[in-house]
Amino acid sequence: MKEKVLAIIYDFDKTLATKDMQNFKFIENLGMSNAEFWEKTGQFSKDHHCERTLAYLFMMMDQCKKKNIPLTEEYLNSLGQSIEYYEGVLSWFDRINEYGKSRGVAIEHYVISSGNREILKGTKIASKFKKIFACSYVYDENGIAVWPNMIINYTSKTQYLFRISKGTLDILDDETINKKIGEKHVEFSNMIYIGDGITDIPCMTLIKERSGLSIAVYKSGKSEVADELVGDRRVEASVTADYRENSKLDRLVKAKIDLVAWSNY
Repeated sequence: MKEKVLAIIYDFDKTLATKDMQNFKFIENLGMSNAEFWEKTGQFSKDHHCERTLAYLFMMMDQCKKKNIPLTEEYLNSLGQSIEYYEGVLSWFDRINEYGKSRGVAIEHYVISSGNREILKGTKIASKFKKIFACSYVYDENGIAVWPNMIINYTSKTQYLFRISKGTLDILDDETINKKIGEKHVEFSNMIYIGDGITDIPCMTLIKERSGLSIAVYKSGKSEVADELVGDRRVEASVTADYRENSKLDRLVKAKIDLVAWSNY
């Protein structure tokens, strides 16, 4: 009998981490405030009619060049160590994997983020993910970032759900992803999407419509956006971003694991 698989997909910023990844050390090292960096990014986007994800990737390169900070893969990796997480995140993955194992369900964790993959790969939890889909750069012969080689915005996030479903994780594999296949690696009904807000709506809606579980998380006391997503029927639940054992989020995810264990898929 085929092993039952459940995929848990996370946005990263403000879903696992307490704020945008650039807001920890990257912007501080530029000698700028978070507000100043994002204001410049927004103005560049407006002035050049530039998609906002591309705008922030350009602004990272531009400001590093102006401040004589080599924007290398190693430098970005090093910034991942400064990221702070919600309570329970550091032990979450092993605990959920162990619970899945006890129920006969293999758990796979993924990130689909508009943040920077190089920073993500330097985090304490990078090894917990089967695949990290995020924005990244091409580097020149001196190791300096010169051009984006991958961008992910809120609408393009959904393609990676299909890649996860089919088990086609190589982004250069366009042939397999477009083929109709019989047995999926993981059905959409066996997916959980955990995100924090508006940019996650396409993924949340797609998974919810296909009988998966979509959960909006929020920083304690700031539930307005997440509650609105529930009211608009984009997600099944909104909960505090508390990943500790026996939290509401923990119980929701384990209940879904139980459903997968009991299903015929």
